[in-house]
Amino acid sequence: MGYKIGDLIASGKTKLVYALDTPSLVLLRFKDDVTALDGRRRDTIAGKGALNAAISAKLFQVLREGGVENHFVEMLDESSMVVERLSMLPLEVVCRNVATGSIVKRLPIQEGVVFDPPIVEFFLKDDARGDPMLSEAHIVALKLASRGEVDEMITATLKANEVLKDFLSKRGLTLIDFKLEFGRKEGKLMVGDELDPDCMRIRDSETGRILDKDLYRKGASLEEVKSAYEEVYRRIVER
Repeated sequence: MGYKIGDLIASGKTKLVYALDTPSLVLLRFKDDVTALDGRRRDTIAGKGALNAAISAKLFQVLREGGVENHFVEMLDESSMVVERLSMLPLEVVCRNVATGSIVKRLPIQEGVVFDPPIVEFFLKDDARGDPMLSEAHIVALKLASRGEVDEMITATLKANEVLKDFLSKRGLTLIDFKLEFGRKEGKLMVGDELDPDCMRIRDSETGRILDKDLYRKGASLEEVKSAYEEVYRRIVER
């Protein structure tokens, strides 16, 4: 289907959102930028946008087949996808299978501890405040979502975790943790945003090699980061 691309609606750290001539849809264009420290560190990796767009498209299709509804419609070009136009919630929903990252700094938990069952956490999308963690009571008090919607997001996130873990394990990849974002369409919640190495921690199941943005956070070269993303692309998209 042909689309006429309209005005720029929003510009984020790694993506651009454009209006389309079909009002219920928007264009999500992935940039080659890579960021860390709430955007205070930024570089450009040629081809990263196309890699993340393809990985996200594939994983959104995997989620849909597994019963987790999301905004993906179709790819438009190598770095752009057509998605449902959602009213996004200013929340990040993080699912943790293994302890690493911020949780081992916040809580007395050792690096590498396996969570069974997985832990689901909510964070407010607010760079100025450092994306603070929220409880269900905070979310409801701030009128970001109802208690019922919080339960829906937890259920969908845990379902997505099972679907993604199974899919990735068959490709020699271990899902450490990941972040989802949700939006509303006609009052219905669904997963939006992206699903790629920028918002997931993925390790090689045999070697433990880091294959995600943690490499950039830890100071690896841009070539190493791109190589990791290309490896994820090969295993997820090309296989």
